[in-house]
Amino acid sequence: MRAVVQRVKRCSVAAGDEVISRGGEGLLVLLGVQKGDGAGELEYLAEKILNLRVFPDEEGRMNRSVLDIEGDLIVVSQFTLLADTRKGRRPSFAAAEEPEKAESIYERFVERLRDTGLEVGTGSFGAMMLVSLDNWGPVTLVIDSPSR
Repeated sequence: MRAVVQRVKRCSVAAGDEVISRGGEGLLVLLGVQKGDGAGELEYLAEKILNLRVFPDEEGRMNRSVLDIEGDLIVVSQFTLLADTRKGRRPSFAAAEEPEKAESIYERFVERLRDTGLEVGTGSFGAMMLVSLDNWGPVTLVIDSPSR
């Protein structure tokens, strides 16, 4: 699994003309599911993201997690994170999991985050979306599961 995590002041996700998720201060997570990913990768990434100390403390140091600030999370499935661009001009997405399996893992990942009691919004799996955000910092991190 691969995640691109952005610290945001606010973000939203629209599909068509409809806003389907909106969040305030917290994290936007773009999530790519790779062939062979399962419960271990899911748990690793969820724990890592929930406990990343990327929010400022009283002294302005990145010392607090999304759990600490009781922030919002929005998770958007993005298979293009697994693109291989080393050969040619068209990306290969051969490493991405099949849509049915990827959607199941994506939904379980979202539920794992919701188990914390935080507000967790989502995109619309497989849909063309418009993701809007105010990246705070900017802070953007790429996190791979150990098997990646």
